[in-house]
Formats: sequence, C-alpha cells, structure tokens
Amino acid sequence: MSWTAPRMWDGGRCFIIGGGPSMPRQFGIPNDVVDRVRSGEHGPDTYSPYMTPIHGEHVIGVNNAYQIGTWIDVCLFGDCSWYLVHRERMARWPNLKVGCCFGCPDYLDPDGIKYLPRDRAKKVGIGTNPGKLSWGYNSGAAAINLAAHFGARQIVLLGFDMSHSNSQATHWHKGHGHPRKTYNRFLKGIPAIAADASALGIEILNASQESAITHFRKVSLEGVL
Repeated sequence: MSWTAPRMWDGGRCFIIGGGPSMPRQFGIPNDVVDRVRSGEHGPDTYSPYMTPIHGEHVIGVNNAYQIGTWIDVCLFGDCSWYLVHRERMARWPNLKVGCCFGCPDYLDPDGIKYLPRDRAKKVGIGTNPGKLSWGYNSGAAAINLAAHFGARQIVLLGFDMSHSNSQATHWHKGHGHPRKTYNRFLKGIPAIAADASALGIEILNASQESAITHFRKVSLEGVL
C-alpha cells in the first residue's frame, strides 16, 4: 500500500542534501576530511560536526546522505539496487525513509519504508498528488517534489552539481559509479521543476556555485543562513 505525504513542514524551509562533490565545500569541510570519507577510511558521519548550521533545519538526505547523522529528517531513494546495498544500515537508522523505486512494495512491512509510487501522469516537475512523486529522472528531483508535498515554501539544494570539475570526484562519498553521460538525463527534468515551483509559489535556491543547473538562483549557504 502506498503512503500519503503529510504537510508536516507547511510554510517552512527545507534543505536537500544531494550527492554532488561540492557539498562539503559549502560547509567548509577540509579537503583531507573529504578525501578520507571518499576513500571509505572514515564514514560520512565525519561530516556532521561541520554541518551544525543546518542541524535544526528540515532536511531531506538523498541516498547516502542519511549516513551523515540522525539530525537528517528524511532519507529519500529511488533506486532499489542502491537500497539493497544499504538495507541493513538503514534498518538501524531511526527516521523517516521514503522510496519511489518500483520494488519498494516488497520492503514496506519488514523495513518500514514509506512508498510513494512514481507519478506516470506527471513524470517531471512538481506533482501535487501527495500520494505520488514526479520522478524527474533522478532521486534529487523526486526529493524536491517530496519537500513540496511536505509544504516547504523555500527549498535549498546542497550538492546538486550535475557535473564535477575534478574528474576523480563524482560524489562527496565513495560514489555510485554513475558515468558522466547520466548528467544530461538528470538535467532534463529541471525546467519543468522550475516552472512548477514558480506556479506554486515555491522558492528553490541552489547553493552549489559550480552546478550545471541554471534554473534556480545560486546562493552561498552562509548567505541563506
């Protein structure tokens, strides 16, 4: 059975942590710390002390971001193969877990996953049916729709790069092995998100200065906070 997203952040602000390599720089995390996390020597929770400015905010973590800390309110994922890798660790993570991959109904009862099926009638943009998510070709886009369902009126994107200037760094963590060519597909859904956000009165801000996304105003995290 699918779930209906509640308007639990009605009128509020939400930060969404994506996977892009710029995310640690937005918090001033030293390069040697980032290198140890990317290599797997240290876990993503090593970042947590540097991210205290948003510990009291509403936060959605996309994919691996849930590992940074339990101050993150929601983990959103859209890839069942990713979930099966993280299944045991996520079982110990106490907060809200939302999935929109096609296999999610198999994990609802044993794992406590809240399932929002992909909206086939509105594949891109920000859907208004709280029982579904516009997929937008990637989990980050789906997370924006989830924040809108929760009632957020301002959404700040962290690590939404859709590019990487360092050829060896695709993510702030060890990465998923996505080839560069997938960025073009990820970007396809952004114009519809921008158009729907404007129509719905939702402000979306992009804290990644090197982001390939040009549809949202770029800001510094310090300026937002």
